Amino acid sequence: MRNESLNLFDEDSQNSDSTKTSPQFVVGKVSAIFFASPDSFYKVLLVKISETNLEWHEDEIVVTGSFGDVKEEQAYRFVGTTVTHPKYGTQFQATNYENATPTTKEGLVAYLSGEEFKGVGKKTAEKIVALLGTDAIDKIIQDADVLKPLNLKKDLQANLISVLKANNGMEQIIIGLNGYGFGSQLAASIYNHYREETLDVLHKNPYQLIEDIDGIGFKKADQIAETLGIAFDAPTRIAGALLTSLSDLSTSNGDTYTDARSLLKATLGLLENSRNQAIDPQKVADELVVLGKDGKVVGEEDRIYLRKLFEAEWQIAEHVKRLRDAKETHTFEAGEINGAIDLAQKQFRITYDSSQRQALLKAMQSKLFLLTGGPGTGKTTIINGIVKTFATLNDFSLDVNEYRDSPFPVLLAAPTGRAAKRMSEVTGLPASTIHRMLGLTGRETNPDQETKDLEGSLLIVDEMSMVDTFLFKTLMRAIPNSMKIILVGDKDQLPSVGAGQVFNDLLKSEVIPKIELTKIYRQDNESSIVPLAHAIKEGRLPADFSQNQKDRSFIACSTNQVDSVISQVVKKAEQKGFTSQDIQVLAPMYRGIAGIDRLNESLQKILNPKKSERTKEVEFRGQHFRIGDKVLQLVNVPENNVFNGDLGIVKGIILAKDKDNTDKQDKLVIDFDETEVTYGRKDWIQITLAYCTSIHKSQGSEFKMVILPMVQQYSRMLQRNLLYTAVSRAEALLILLGDKTAFEKCVENLAVNRQTTLKQRLLTVFDGKKQLDVKTELKGEATAVTPKNTATKQTKPPVLDNVLTISKVQNQEIDPMIGMADITPQSFMKA
Repeated sequence: MRNESLNLFDEDSQNSDSTKTSPQFVVGKVSAIFFASPDSFYKVLLVKISETNLEWHEDEIVVTGSFGDVKEEQAYRFVGTTVTHPKYGTQFQATNYENATPTTKEGLVAYLSGEEFKGVGKKTAEKIVALLGTDAIDKIIQDADVLKPLNLKKDLQANLISVLKANNGMEQIIIGLNGYGFGSQLAASIYNHYREETLDVLHKNPYQLIEDIDGIGFKKADQIAETLGIAFDAPTRIAGALLTSLSDLSTSNGDTYTDARSLLKATLGLLENSRNQAIDPQKVADELVVLGKDGKVVGEEDRIYLRKLFEAEWQIAEHVKRLRDAKETHTFEAGEINGAIDLAQKQFRITYDSSQRQALLKAMQSKLFLLTGGPGTGKTTIINGIVKTFATLNDFSLDVNEYRDSPFPVLLAAPTGRAAKRMSEVTGLPASTIHRMLGLTGRETNPDQETKDLEGSLLIVDEMSMVDTFLFKTLMRAIPNSMKIILVGDKDQLPSVGAGQVFNDLLKSEVIPKIELTKIYRQDNESSIVPLAHAIKEGRLPADFSQNQKDRSFIACSTNQVDSVISQVVKKAEQKGFTSQDIQVLAPMYRGIAGIDRLNESLQKILNPKKSERTKEVEFRGQHFRIGDKVLQLVNVPENNVFNGDLGIVKGIILAKDKDNTDKQDKLVIDFDETEVTYGRKDWIQITLAYCTSIHKSQGSEFKMVILPMVQQYSRMLQRNLLYTAVSRAEALLILLGDKTAFEKCVENLAVNRQTTLKQRLLTVFDGKKQLDVKTELKGEATAVTPKNTATKQTKPPVLDNVLTISKVQNQEIDPMIGMADITPQSFMKA
């Protein structure tokens, strides 16, 4: 975790010039506080030196680091190293500090009889020092009763203790956190959570930080524990590893539970890799039972859950039943509904077929309704029809201008900003992200966070396959009984990044009315992309897969040719007038020669190159950002109206050295669909270049041209729903490239079903059975298990058909847009 970063005073951008092994120190009074971060403990101080072992011949020095509530004109001792900034020269980077309280009796008497301690004169100060010695301050802070023999006045004693704690209490905590190696940002998060109990928590059980503080993992907690002398097989250590492993298994697999064998294997690996000491598996199994008794994990049959995920599934089931059983405010006969559907037909100038009319009728007759279907099957048509039909039946206007003083009766929402924007574009009505609609303010969804109750008559949520267990539970909790709910999605797309497969489980449970649209309506100019997507969904590649179509082409190439081929495709597309906004490269993995990181680097050189040495750019973790770069938001930040998966453009770069930059830190100004956000350097971890993005991050979006490589390097990711999702992102043009056998492997590999129990919970609740007691424990003694050895099957390297020759690639002889000679971006402009 980085400290608050400044170009002027950035400890991470400075290079140490210290070669000494003995600690360097500076003692002196703080003359000025140049900078204090508003959201961390990072500060930049000017210190007037009274003592130092530096080779420094000036009276003052700039000191940077993580400090508590330091005060001007107060003396401190700073320990650290000198660093040299290329522009601002030598500074002192403090790794820790302490109040420079007097160390002699005379000095301590003078300090305690100073202006800060009202009522404590020289005689009283002398009595305190005579009684408690030169460590009087520490003794008083630890136990105020040490002053009792002096019989001080209550007000005087209370003020003395108060000032000493104010000067030293928070300082000691920050000093302690510095000593454990926490940066200023994490130190602030820890202190804000535990306040004055911070050091007590750390000393008692550092593994508690894993549960309570984002950004702290098992290894960091374990390092602290080891310095505190906590044994490698201590129960608190094993419990911390179990909870971490259980959470990691849910995160990596998307499961809401795991089994004992998998959990014990992962936990043993974590424990032994961290300290390289073998752990008795039975101790791990026994501690798992204790966690069950403490209610931190829940055991049910052969399944083990994090308590919050266990409860979330039950709560979803109960809310679904509550909403489905709630009485409709107004009910309508089939004839009335069909009349309203006829009016919708006239407005949209279309004719609904029998399956579409059935979907609209069922949606109007159901309190909750599920609508699913692949690309081109008319989901958008039905959403528009639902809104119009519902408005006609309930006699309200769809003109948002008429609702300035009251809630708009129709709520439209989606998991990502881009999906919400598309929803708004196709309906002509306002739509928002689910997070924004609920008033969620955390960067990621906290399952316990309070939300505002929703107001309105109809809620439609699109892209439901992307909604995870925690978010759906939070959403359902906010929906009133009076609201009609329509959940729309494509069941064959990738499931949510977070744990669960909510939309699939709702569909499979059969407890909510549903319709699947299967007929393909969108065949714009005989598009070949939609039929390709449906063929993939059915588990096959069409016979014409390798044949170039006017909106689709395939280029066979090997893994090490992917970068070069994509570069040629993009150069050709750019020459035809396509922009970085029109073109989107999608890939499954970040690493490797055909990975997202490598491709982004190459694509940036083509689409937004550094034109001269004067081109403004900043560097962060190996990536360079320039004005005009396409970037991807990686986390939810509802307070800025930006969400995980949003694409933006860098509109401005403000450097620390710029004259009008008052706080002297590098900043990026990014435009997300007309929402402009300024990012300080500490926030750059939230973004990445987006010329190439992961297929997961592309969900809920459509792009004019999609370039999709598939090669054996991606072997562990080659699954049908991954390919199906990627192909269905292409709005007009699709360039496929790579190894045909990799595409074949995708359609053959049906994704492994996630381990969830939401379907069972729904069936249990709807059958009238009571929810299981959430205090269900892991009964008896858990048995340590050793996973069976599994042999890895060896396969021969694939034989590629029609592989591009190296000479063709080197000589730029291919036209990757075969069959698309007359196509330009204007070809897809909508009337």
